[in-house]
Amino acid sequence: MSSRSKQSLSIRLASYFVRNPLIYLYTAVLGTLSLLSSFFDHSGWLQHGFARLWSWLILRTSSTPLTVEGLEHINPSQPAIYTANHSSALDIPALYVGLPFQFRILAKSELFRLPFLGWHLTRSGQIPIDRSDARHSLRSLGHAAQSVKAGMPLVVFPEGGRCEDGHLQPFLGGIFYAAIKAQVPIVPTALIGTFEALPMNSYVIRPTPFHLVIGEPIPTAGLHSRDMEALSARVRRAMCDLFYAHSDFPEPAPYPGPASKAEPKMPLPSFEEK
Repeated sequence: MSSRSKQSLSIRLASYFVRNPLIYLYTAVLGTLSLLSSFFDHSGWLQHGFARLWSWLILRTSSTPLTVEGLEHINPSQPAIYTANHSSALDIPALYVGLPFQFRILAKSELFRLPFLGWHLTRSGQIPIDRSDARHSLRSLGHAAQSVKAGMPLVVFPEGGRCEDGHLQPFLGGIFYAAIKAQVPIVPTALIGTFEALPMNSYVIRPTPFHLVIGEPIPTAGLHSRDMEALSARVRRAMCDLFYAHSDFPEPAPYPGPASKAEPKMPLPSFEEK
């Protein structure tokens, strides 16, 4: 057996018999503690602390050290929507460790049905979105806009789901509606290394250094619903610049048109509507 084959086998065995079982254990224990703390801590700080501890343990167990660049672009006094690329199940732990403030996540509704993790998501005030249901999506986006306008930062994955090849995918438009409605800036970020560590449909974690790059805020003040497409393009360009400048992936040809992903058409009310 070659040295490369032995290394690959050792990584697989470490994932199946050490890393994955430990991550399941962290999820069960800390998910339960987070659930219990939610009954007397209504600020969310304790639950966010459990989520950060859960995330830190996962990164340590996975041998995926994280470095963060661009923290100077974070304004703690200014609520914002933080957009990140999504290529791995390790993206959320990396964001919890890398972002030094309490936030909420706009997440797929399926995650809220999972034991332990789903309980934490529900009780900690994360926002579910069901993209197959236009009315539910619109309500979720309205809730997201209200939450961030009230001062709670929001983290979203504008691609709508994990990519299969590591590259940034076309963006869905809903979150840009929420940003314009709330009139809060969008802070583009890029996660590098998570795809190499744990791509979609894999259970084998490969130790890889992670890098979180935070870009300059993009204002939405004065924008209207007709500006959603231009705002989406601007944010995507900023995220592409961050990602491809720091990763080993070659940047593909410019994407020529709007998102091709199937997304239910939903009527967007005027921003004056309640």
